[in-house]
Order: sequence, then structure tokens, then C-alpha cells
Amino acid sequence: MRETNLMAAGPEHHVMVLPFPAQGHVIPLMELSHRLVRHGLTIHFINTDFNHNRILKSMEDKGAIPEGIHMLSIPDGLDPADDHTDIGKLVGGLPAAMFGPLEEIIRIKKIKWVIADVSMSWALELTNTTGVPIALFSTYSASVLALRMKLPKLIENGVIDESGNVKRHEMIRLMPPIDSTEIPWVSLGNTPERRRLNIRNVLNTNKLMTVAEAIICNTFSEVESEALALLPNALSVGPLIAPTSRPTGHFLPEDLTCLSWLDTQAPNSVIYAAFGSSTVFEATKFQELADGLALSGRPFLWVVRPNFTKEIDEEWFNQFKHRVSGKGLIVSWAPQQRVLSHPSVACFMTHCGWNSTMEGLMHGVPFLCCPYFSDQFCNQSYVCNVWKTGLKLCAKEHGVIRKEEIMNKIAQLMGDEEIKARALMWKDKACASMRQGGSSYENLLHLVNLLQQV
Repeated sequence: MRETNLMAAGPEHHVMVLPFPAQGHVIPLMELSHRLVRHGLTIHFINTDFNHNRILKSMEDKGAIPEGIHMLSIPDGLDPADDHTDIGKLVGGLPAAMFGPLEEIIRIKKIKWVIADVSMSWALELTNTTGVPIALFSTYSASVLALRMKLPKLIENGVIDESGNVKRHEMIRLMPPIDSTEIPWVSLGNTPERRRLNIRNVLNTNKLMTVAEAIICNTFSEVESEALALLPNALSVGPLIAPTSRPTGHFLPEDLTCLSWLDTQAPNSVIYAAFGSSTVFEATKFQELADGLALSGRPFLWVVRPNFTKEIDEEWFNQFKHRVSGKGLIVSWAPQQRVLSHPSVACFMTHCGWNSTMEGLMHGVPFLCCPYFSDQFCNQSYVCNVWKTGLKLCAKEHGVIRKEEIMNKIAQLMGDEEIKARALMWKDKACASMRQGGSSYENLLHLVNLLQQV
């Protein structure tokens, strides 16, 4: 176990926070930790050894990790030469590698509560071995969590089988509605074996869910009332979004030069295109996206992280950057919150990860939706079919979204005043939920009281 201490531990109310070791899971749990510390709790935040130094480096300003948060790390079970971004391999080894060290930390640090990522639901077994109560944290929507709990029924009804194969195409009538092919644990598996493992993991860990004292959701009641009603022990405390002035635990260094570039653009003119930390585009899809942005005739800020595509011709890409110089800016990573809150940004082209969806909603920015896998299709359905704050980019053969589709949908979205008005309405509701007396504010106080009851 490695530990970075930033203060002496308080006398009581020690809480362990355990995220799944991926950026989209670490960030909202770090923000929840900040809020709990402000209410007098002491947090022991667990990262894997592989991620620990990267996160600390991105938060070098010590003010980014306040007094009361202790950053600890333990091994993830992979060899140094292994691909630590291989989610399937990572998932398989985490329980055996982490369970023993977690028990030791609970004992040594006198942990009174554990908040574990839903994707680490195997940690619920710590209740049996240590007696510590556990709350789960959902890094995806309440709707996807409700869908997870209904997975056995979908198998029983013959919609999918236990290997994740879709047996019947139909709309799953939760809120929001999704096609059976878009069930997260089906679309997440890119091989039959991966799908089978995904489904088996969900079914096994679902049996443990009743052990959880509460399920903390990064959402707010006004935006997901129907889904939250299906989860009787859910506490919606979101959107869990850090102030724009504070680093949030990104694994990649942010390019702040894009902010000065945005300052030179007209209000409500820029297309912001960013697809998260794990989306990968093959060459044709990448080139069509590039050409679609260029054809729009509008200024754009496009995040192309180092492993966003593995097949692109470097000469072609350099020529493209030269061609759009002055009109478009390409960066390897951006301070997304500060970008979305900038007055020059008009729309958000996104993979619809739940963090990005909440951030776009919180800042009142209309969406262009381009989901990649997992829960992102469900989030797209929320945006396009329920909240009606964005448009879907429709793919043709081989999942490729053509440049003409991108150009046309950008023009359509930029001219749709009703979508813009609804986006601002949801921004107001999201902000109200976090203020004193709001639904998420009150739920956070309820959570604090729960964590102090030991």
C-alpha cells in the first residue's frame, strides 16, 4: 500500500472511497469526496498503483486535494507489461488483487464506511469479512442502474440470453427507451466471450446489491424521476461537477491554450467535439468526422487524445490541421468544464458518457450525440428522446457517420431555438438541485448523516 497524506487524520468518521480504475469513475467520486470533506468526514481515496501517480501529477496544486482526503494506492493484479486499459483483463483480476489490501486498510485506518463504485460491486463482500457498512456509487445514470437490476428478467423473457446475445429486437420500455441491441453489457462486449463475461459479472454482483446500505447516484431527481423511483434506496446527489477553477483528477494533462483561443471566437459559435478517455475511432470514421467539422464552416475545438485513433495517416492529418488552421483548433486534452462554460461554445459533440452528459446539461449546452458503447446509447436516448436537448448523428454502413450527416446536423442544431431553450431550462433545474434546499443538496445532507451514524 502506498499513501499520500495531506493532513493528519481526524478522530472519527473515516470513509473509504473505492472507484473503478478508469478516469470517468475517478472524477465524480473525487468530487463527492470533496463535498463529504466539507461536511467533516475524513476520506481515504483508493487508486490502483498504475493510476496513482498520474492522478497526483494532474492535481499538483495541493489545493486540488483538500485537507481530509488521503490518497492511497494498491496493485490492480496486472503485470507491469500488461495493457492496463484492457477493461476485460482488468475486471478479471481486481477482486483477487485488491480484496486483501482493502481489508487491511479498513482495519489499520479504522474505516467506518466504504463507498464503492457499482463497477466494483464485489467489494460488498467486505461487509461479511470486516463488518463495515457499504454504500454503492453509480457512475452511470439511475436508468442504467435500474436496467441492470432488470437484466435477469430480460433473460427470462428471451430478449437476450445469458451470453449477451440479442434474441429479440425490441424497445426496452424503461425511461429512456432503448433498443435491446443497446443494452450496455451487450454493446460493451466486442467479442462473444467478453459479452458472456459482462453478463455473468452483472448477474453475480446483482445478488450482492441488497447488502448495500444505499446507492448514491450522480444525477438529480428532476431529470431522472422515473428511474429513481425504481431504486428505493437511491440517493441522487448530482450533478457531481467540480468548480471550473479546480483540477479534478484527469489522467491526461489539459491544454489550457484552447481557452485563450475560445476568447477570440464569437459568442455561441464554436462546436466543441470531445469523445472521452476510451472511445477509439477507426480511420474512415475519424476522417469523416474531420471533414464534417471542416464542412460545417464553423469554428470548432476538437479533442484528439494520443490513442483516439491508431490507423490514421499522419501526413493526411497534418494536412488537415493546416487546412483548418485559423478555423479549427485541435488539442490532445481540454479542461472540459471550462470549455463548456465558455460563452463562445454553441454545442457539444460527444460520445455521451454520463459525466459528459451531466456536464453538458449543467452548462446548458445542446448536444450532438455520437455514442460508442456501454451506457452511452441510453444517455443518447435521454438527450434526444426525453430531454430533447440535442440531435443524434446517424451512422451508415459499418457504423460510419458521414461528413454530410455531420455538416447537416450541425446546421440543424445551431438553428433550433427550441433545443437551445430546453437546454437552458435543464441547466436551471440542475443548478437549483445543488443549491441549499434543492433535491441533491438535501440528499447529500442525508448521506452525510448516514455516514456519521457509526
